[in-house]
Amino acid sequence: MQAEWTEEAIQRITTENTTLKQRVRQLTTDNRTLDERLKAARSNLRFQDRRIADLEARIAEPAPKS
Repeated sequence: MQAEWTEEAIQRITTENTTLKQRVRQLTTDNRTLDERLKAARSNLRFQDRRIADLEARIAEPAPKS
């Protein structure tokens, strides 16, 4: 079955397609930004975990005798 498309329908679909492509680009950019922020947060968390472990180890060490 062959459908006939009016100029108005073609224009509407073309406009919607363009809008959707722009939205995909924006979501892709947003996703990259959030991924970078997540990686940075994980890196910061690893650093803080090491720092806490170091401080806990210092607290656990016996005090030097005077």
